[in-house]
Amino acid sequence: MYHKINFFKFKKLIPVALIFLVAHQADAKGFTSNYPVFSQVNETISGNVTDQNGSAIEGAKVTVVETGDTVSTDSSGNFSISANIGQTLSISYDGYGEQMVKISSTSVSVKLESKKSSTSIEEVTLVGYGSQKKSDLTGAVSQLKAENFKEGMNISVDNLMQGKIAGVRIVQSSGEPGAGVNVSIRGIGSIRSGSTPLFVVDGIPLNNDPVSAQSPNVGLGNTTAKNPLNFLNTSDIESITVLKDASAAAIYGARGSNGVVLVTTKRGKKGEPMFTYDTYLGFSSVIKKLDLMTADEYRSAGIDKSYDHGGNTDWQDEIYRNAVSSNHSVSFSKATETGNYFASLSHMDQDGIVLNSSFKRTTARLNAEESFFDNKRLKVKLNLTASDIRETGIPNGGNAGSDGQLIIHALMANPTRSVYDQNGNYTNFNMNAHYNPLYLLSVYEDKTNTFRVLGNTEATLRILPGLNYKFNLGVDRSLSERNTTMFPNITDRSPKGIYSQANLDSYNILLEHYLTYDLSLNKHNFSILGGFSYQKFKATATYLGVRNFVNQGAGISPEINPGYSGDVFIPQPGTSQENELQSYFGRVNYNFDKKYFLTASLRADGSTRFGDNNKYGYFPSVAAGWTISKENFLKDVSFINELKLRGSWGETGNQEVINKITKASYLLSQSAGYYLYDNLNLINGVQVVRTPNPNLKWEVVAQTNIGLDFSLFRNKLYGSLEYYNKTTKNPILFIPSTPLSPTDFVWLNADGKIVNKGFEFSFGSEIIKNENFTWNFDINGATVNNVVKDLPVSGINSGEVSGPGLSGVTANIYKNGYEAGSFYMYNYLGIDANGKYIYEDLNGDGKIDPNDRKIFEGAIPNFTFGINSYMKYKKFDFAFSFIGQTGGNLVNNTALDLNINNLASDRNVLKKYYDSGASFANQPQLSSLYLEKSDFIRLSNVRLGYTFDMNQLKFLKSINLYVSAQNLFTITSYSGYDPLVDTNKQVQGNQSLGIDYTTYPSAKTFILGATIKF
Repeated sequence: MYHKINFFKFKKLIPVALIFLVAHQADAKGFTSNYPVFSQVNETISGNVTDQNGSAIEGAKVTVVETGDTVSTDSSGNFSISANIGQTLSISYDGYGEQMVKISSTSVSVKLESKKSSTSIEEVTLVGYGSQKKSDLTGAVSQLKAENFKEGMNISVDNLMQGKIAGVRIVQSSGEPGAGVNVSIRGIGSIRSGSTPLFVVDGIPLNNDPVSAQSPNVGLGNTTAKNPLNFLNTSDIESITVLKDASAAAIYGARGSNGVVLVTTKRGKKGEPMFTYDTYLGFSSVIKKLDLMTADEYRSAGIDKSYDHGGNTDWQDEIYRNAVSSNHSVSFSKATETGNYFASLSHMDQDGIVLNSSFKRTTARLNAEESFFDNKRLKVKLNLTASDIRETGIPNGGNAGSDGQLIIHALMANPTRSVYDQNGNYTNFNMNAHYNPLYLLSVYEDKTNTFRVLGNTEATLRILPGLNYKFNLGVDRSLSERNTTMFPNITDRSPKGIYSQANLDSYNILLEHYLTYDLSLNKHNFSILGGFSYQKFKATATYLGVRNFVNQGAGISPEINPGYSGDVFIPQPGTSQENELQSYFGRVNYNFDKKYFLTASLRADGSTRFGDNNKYGYFPSVAAGWTISKENFLKDVSFINELKLRGSWGETGNQEVINKITKASYLLSQSAGYYLYDNLNLINGVQVVRTPNPNLKWEVVAQTNIGLDFSLFRNKLYGSLEYYNKTTKNPILFIPSTPLSPTDFVWLNADGKIVNKGFEFSFGSEIIKNENFTWNFDINGATVNNVVKDLPVSGINSGEVSGPGLSGVTANIYKNGYEAGSFYMYNYLGIDANGKYIYEDLNGDGKIDPNDRKIFEGAIPNFTFGINSYMKYKKFDFAFSFIGQTGGNLVNNTALDLNINNLASDRNVLKKYYDSGASFANQPQLSSLYLEKSDFIRLSNVRLGYTFDMNQLKFLKSINLYVSAQNLFTITSYSGYDPLVDTNKQVQGNQSLGIDYTTYPSAKTFILGATIKF
């Protein structure tokens, strides 16, 4: 049973509201001593503030000159303030000229004129439970807007961040359409609790657990988990904000240790209603081919003559294809005086570059906001998206070993074999654990259908000017069914056929109440937040299986009618998981004269995942900022427009652990049995399989951050510099227990640490801007230095290697003094005169055994970077993006399976191993021979477009036609398909790092697209 947290009662907010009300009255009295007293205020003045282009300005300061009362505009540029007809309003916003308006009615409309070019430092940026101008920020926060997203086939939101934000690394677990993506912010901070940030979509924190059903192993391994973020239509996204340091992320407490990504979808904007149609057609091919031996090279290599089968086949060409993809998206947006609306419908159809793989997604979205009552006192927002995803997969399980992988079968296949025999049937290789890859594809089916709905309603009530109560109710519901079939076949993988149906029903319910209060006293400005959050997660998985059914094509497929033939069985037990999170949070932002800034926050999280003695964790943060450019000694320095120094410290948590691990677990077993009766029948006894630990608590990450924001030379050069030091403490580990414990291993918070520290930079420049030509250019980069400290064990192994004779061999080690996930293997020295591999004898005992293994660092690149450029000349636009990394390594497990010994066993090999002169008798051995640099630089995206203005047609505003290419070229010494890859090869839950095992390759893609606005 999980521990039930008492539900929050709304009445607890009443004392908080009373405190704010009293404070408001007290502050109001303070104004009368500094301003003339007018007659009693009896009017509520409402208005709207926009820029010269009609776009709403959020955060503009509106002050009644005669009384000093001040409010700020909301995200729609609206405000409401108490004043008399005849009084004067002062409206100001950084970067715009101050405007004075005489009040002549209860409705005011103000348009501010820019006094200088807008820069990134003046943008309004989302933060947890609110927004701030970037010039007011004290934490490390980066934001991308829709215009920063690269055009292309970006299935999920994480792809949009690739190379755009310093310190954010995006690595594919697989190039398969819809497959998972690994996102890490500022290094790797956990051994077994994951490094994925918290994603918050329109105010709903998502669960990082899979939302699509995962099939049991039908003999070919478990295929890669699907991406839980692939349900969003990327065309619907307005902005992505990354909270990197603890000051910014601590407001999310127990889930903020890996950073937080805030995703905001589009809304209607002021102006004429807009109807938009986006479409593209894409053509994809494998990013590169591995350099294997051709049929002629194979024959002349001195192989056993029986291995020459008379054919000539490039097996990579047989399984890879030129894939065609398409996308259609229509959207409608509109804003009125009281609200705004956005609706969209889209359909994506993407074929994978490997035969039989595909991804199809249909999404619908509705975002609406409306105001009610006097002067928009109540605002109600609705965000709703629904997606239907249909995927087909291939047999490429990451844990299947060398005999359950489609791609490894194709790479190992003898090039002198033919696809078909003389009868037109698939050639039977007649080999154990090695099959014709095309035949394997023909007898395997894997189909996943996932329907997901994400929606929330947010209501904001203005209690008093500056004081708002917000209510947020959200639901995330997913239903998924996966049907996996291995039809009767001639292999030794389930030869009589096996079918598995997996069903997953998961939901996430969110309830939040919070108050915000904005107050200005002369040059003192306060923004106060206090609230409560309750979130419940539940997931139920069930399984059904059939074995020994009729041949493919004979009768009804078990997917359609599982009871038609065969033996019904349960592939694995069903599961039901439920947990809850109850939180209280608060934050105070203060600034004096927009020059000195202070932010403090605290979140208390209570989770059912943790022990009875540690149900609640407390996560504080504090940050300060100083706008140096506003000091008198810099006011006359003409080349400095903005200069701001920031510093922060805070703690966040990581609660990504298995449910119920704090509780004891038992089973009945013969090994613990006893003879109770004289008949000598053994009675099963009770065995403890998990030792309880009521003291288990969160992993805690403490982070210090120092940053500098700048804008120079009339805003021609702008950016930021950051230094961070991020330390994970109290890691949750499953390690050997102390003597007298009822189990050999126990879950506990160890004394170890993982330290990540480094520098980040981002520079941007509006190099040219005139009537005909605009050129923006930016570059970002980040370093990371990672080290493990104070672990109570000699080492923790992970990264299971696959291959013949390599069962139980691991590549990763977590060890004190070394980088997380360093590599542990033999040191390859070369080849002797007989072609035999030479390994370093570390202990000098004259033999090579596991005691001679050496630690190599490391999987984590020391430096990552991105380069982005956008140019517009008249109606042409041109953009490109580069990404890259240095200082990391990869274990090329694919190459290990293509070792020289394959030539002695009727299999193919990488050409470089044959050319090295190595003997065919060398047995596969994990060594530094297969450890390669993962350094690369890649032209990840390039785009050329032309916009046709359609002024002559009243119903058509513009047409933008473009051509685009993704992954056009990569410069790297890595011999595998892609150096930006990380196959999940974890051991006992300890995450693996830097292993490439027959991963579904990335694609090179060319796109023709159009955006039409009506």
